[in-house]
Amino acid sequence: MANSHLLLLLLLLTFSLLSVHHSAATQSESESLLKIQQLLNHPPPLARFNSTDTHSLCSIEPTPSLTLYCYQGNVTQLHISGGGAGAAFPPLPLDFSTNSLFSALAAAFPTLKVLSLVSLQLWGPLPPSIARLSSLEILNLNSNYLSGAIPPHISSLVNLQTLILDRNNFTGRLPASLGSLPSLAVLSLNHNLLNGPLPSSLASLQTLRVLSLSHNFMSGQVPDLTALTNMQLLDLEANSFGPHFPSLPYNNKLVTLVLRNNTFRVGIQTGFQGGFQLQKLDISLNEFVGPFSPSWLSLPSINYLDIAGNKFTGVLSKNISCNAELAFVNLSSNLLAGDLPTCLKNRGSKNNRAVVLYSGNCLTNVDQQQPSNLCHNEALAVELPPSGDRKIKRRHDNKQIVASSAVGGIVGAAAVVLLAFMAVKRLLHGEQPVKSPRTRLIRDSASTVNTAKLLSDAKYISETMKLGASLPAYRTFALEELKEATNDFDDSTLLGEGAHGQRQMYRGKLPDGTLVAIKGLKMRKRQATHVYTHLLELVSKLRHSHLVSALGHCLEYNPDDSGVSRIFLVFEFVPNGTLRGFISEGPPERKFTWAQRIVAAIGVAKGVQFLHTGIVPGVKSNNLKITNVLLDHDLHVKISSYNLPLLAENNRGTVGTAVSSPAPKGSIHTRVNHECKNDVYDIGVILLEMILGRPIMFPNEVGVLKDLVRVSLTIDDTARRSIVDAAVHKECSDKSLKTMMEICVRCLTNDAADRPSVEDILWNLQFAAQVQESAREDCRSSSQGSPVSSP
Repeated sequence: MANSHLLLLLLLLTFSLLSVHHSAATQSESESLLKIQQLLNHPPPLARFNSTDTHSLCSIEPTPSLTLYCYQGNVTQLHISGGGAGAAFPPLPLDFSTNSLFSALAAAFPTLKVLSLVSLQLWGPLPPSIARLSSLEILNLNSNYLSGAIPPHISSLVNLQTLILDRNNFTGRLPASLGSLPSLAVLSLNHNLLNGPLPSSLASLQTLRVLSLSHNFMSGQVPDLTALTNMQLLDLEANSFGPHFPSLPYNNKLVTLVLRNNTFRVGIQTGFQGGFQLQKLDISLNEFVGPFSPSWLSLPSINYLDIAGNKFTGVLSKNISCNAELAFVNLSSNLLAGDLPTCLKNRGSKNNRAVVLYSGNCLTNVDQQQPSNLCHNEALAVELPPSGDRKIKRRHDNKQIVASSAVGGIVGAAAVVLLAFMAVKRLLHGEQPVKSPRTRLIRDSASTVNTAKLLSDAKYISETMKLGASLPAYRTFALEELKEATNDFDDSTLLGEGAHGQRQMYRGKLPDGTLVAIKGLKMRKRQATHVYTHLLELVSKLRHSHLVSALGHCLEYNPDDSGVSRIFLVFEFVPNGTLRGFISEGPPERKFTWAQRIVAAIGVAKGVQFLHTGIVPGVKSNNLKITNVLLDHDLHVKISSYNLPLLAENNRGTVGTAVSSPAPKGSIHTRVNHECKNDVYDIGVILLEMILGRPIMFPNEVGVLKDLVRVSLTIDDTARRSIVDAAVHKECSDKSLKTMMEICVRCLTNDAADRPSVEDILWNLQFAAQVQESAREDCRSSSQGSPVSSP
């Protein structure tokens, strides 16, 4: 009997201890949920986190902003998205910490297998506390502002199968420790700032199915990937990989292979055999040379083939066969001769929806423009020998070398430097320069640029061109392609029209889903050829992440005299309106924070710096206004107004501008001698609007408001804050605000010679960002919402 009482007592004690433990665990979970909500600034979609434990969350109905999945009462999947309609996620608080966030997530959801935090404006490094989510199988942090290196401790997530870190600001090299993840199947790091070579350890990831690293700054030779037999997608677009074609697995399962816009040059003829499942092959904008393989057109599953912008050679014939499913083929800007295969010609007809592009070659039975002056010189006639004995015939005729180097369309400033270098080399060897052909190509206008200047700037150009690596590549469009994109230039796609109908702007959609803005320019009948060829060359060089860049052009010819009747310039479409809509107009909840304003100002300055020095010759006096600064889907700023004089001559105005700047910029003499300082003045006006938070509509306002800022600098912090936009005056640090005000006033100096350089502006803005960040760190120890003292 005594034993029975003792057993009962032990059971009651055990139950009591378990109840206490459960109560403590529940309390800890509730505190963690509240902490998550606090760190994300109490977004309405997470309101259910207020007064509940994690087990009760399983009953929450899924929404586009919040979705949870549970197993046996435990949350195993958490999806939070700030990018959907009605997401209503506010800016993060100043004391936000990624380390605190992931610590709270690990405490609240210890059994989490899937974590997706998308478009939440998360910033800071990927912290060590992420290792506490030891059960994670899928981690998706797409479209945030996470920065720093990808930490080696990511490899402690031994169950990880999918890692998606697209569209962040990660820098440095990929850690070799990624190769130790035994189950990793998807690695996607697109649109970051990663550099250096790919670690060879990735070649041991035999479970890997998707490797997507597009739009970074990575370089070097791709490691041997022959062991990755499960690979289905390899996307290395817009990096600097090369020169050897990657070693791919034999009998591979590849469905998509994208190597676009790198520096691959050799090895594709022997290293690539295609594959039964390959549907998309894009090797455009590289440096491949040698014979084009017609077998690529008839791969069993191929429906997308792009080899444009290389130097593939060969004589095509009408009877070459194609896969019946081909929907897109681009052979443009190579060295192909002969007849366009009948299967492609029929596929590109009006009765077929497929897109077939082949301009810039030497084909004879086609309607898209071919550089006939080169073809008549037989510069490109390199015939494909019979199968089994294919050897590239090397020619040493100097005229052929010069002519071949001019083919391929517009590929940026690097091509101009190359031509200049070849010209100097010929002169040093005592050779006579080759006469330019009667029909001038777009690159011919490089001869008007000082050769010595081009060579001296070559290194700088190569660096600045990398800043536009994440942008879609420039290419030649067919008129039929633009008609399809705009429903034959239907009025419903018309965005605007200039005076006398000389200019139209259309909104279009390319076959791959890319939205574009298409500017049509009617040419004067007697306009000289060199005017628009030089213009297109200049437009093609404007490649920068803070410019609305041209994606390509199309020439429409007059059927009577074969002259150019219209030029179409295809620009990237920027969807989020103007910078003014996030500074001085629009709803209060959309207004930029002080830190975001500094970042936007830095972007504007970097864009202007590239216009001045990133190309030869520079583009200056751009009549920049805050309404000409647009924001993309990630709220990155892009300048849309360029001073292209030749285009302005045709339009009786400047591209992207409608009215003059809101203030005079000095005498005509000053404009001539200080062209760069005109843009500096315009930057000052934009900074003034960012600081005050009110739209500046008239030129005479600038002087009055500049004096207001200048006087406040001579008094004290209270005076300065009293004139600052009420939406941000509490969050900006003393030193950051003072720095912004000082550089703003200097930009608006009446004498252009006394205005700072763009480089000086950049230094000051980056300093303002740095001290603001220091103030934010100090703010963590102070009460939220109080004015920040000088760091």
